[in-house]
Amino acid sequence: MTLGFSVEALLPQARVEGPLRMGLVRLPEAEWLDPAPDLAARAAAFDAHPHSVIAGPEAAEAIAELGELLGVEGDLEAYARACWEDLCIMVQDAPGAPFRLAAAAVAFPTDWRLEEKMGLSTAAIHAPIDGYEEALASGVDTFLEGLQSFNIFGRTNAFVVASDALRYLPDTAPEASFAHVTPENAGSTLFVRCEREALRRLKRSRAIVFTIGIYRARLDSLSDTALARIARSVEGFGADEAARRAAPHYADALRGYAQRRLGQTVQ
Repeated sequence: MTLGFSVEALLPQARVEGPLRMGLVRLPEAEWLDPAPDLAARAAAFDAHPHSVIAGPEAAEAIAELGELLGVEGDLEAYARACWEDLCIMVQDAPGAPFRLAAAAVAFPTDWRLEEKMGLSTAAIHAPIDGYEEALASGVDTFLEGLQSFNIFGRTNAFVVASDALRYLPDTAPEASFAHVTPENAGSTLFVRCEREALRRLKRSRAIVFTIGIYRARLDSLSDTALARIARSVEGFGADEAARRAAPHYADALRGYAQRRLGQTVQ
């Protein structure tokens, strides 16, 4: 089992229903980072948003080690410009302490702002996710503590959004963002956005590098299998998580489009 580098390839591993889970798969070195990055898009994002990189002094050793691993000279921003993925560095203040975000270069955020997450533990970063503390916080902390430098693990998620922007930071209420979407036009106005995330520990500094690659696809570009899978998310989450995902504002349109195209009732 592995993770690809497109929405179509990632959707089979993305959670679209049921309880929270880590959903990790082991990745070979060759599949850590996207082999065909759009570096022009990366450069444009960092040029337009110079505050997309924040690095605390406690991350200096890890940043230097990451540059060696990537084979790139410069600083954290230079590294992030050289690959498709956003780069986050998590450090511990002492062995056994929670990992916290000490440095990051984030060109393509998905509805979160870097300056609001800096310095926070993994549990605090994920606090807005319904049920994270109860279902995953302890398990994630245990996994990070035990992660070895010779392993790379990846996971993915999937969101339905009304924009294919690489930087997804909506500044309008969801009822306005999805107001134009109907069952008739959902194929061309709704998009699936996947984050391909990977975790690896740096050997010397013992910091953890968390990478996030963004992939988007318009609904009508998906195969029938992929469409049926993302349509399951309409009914697949509890009320609180559905609200966080703005699902009540596009559910009828997505459901109706999927039923019309697939010719069957979407469960």
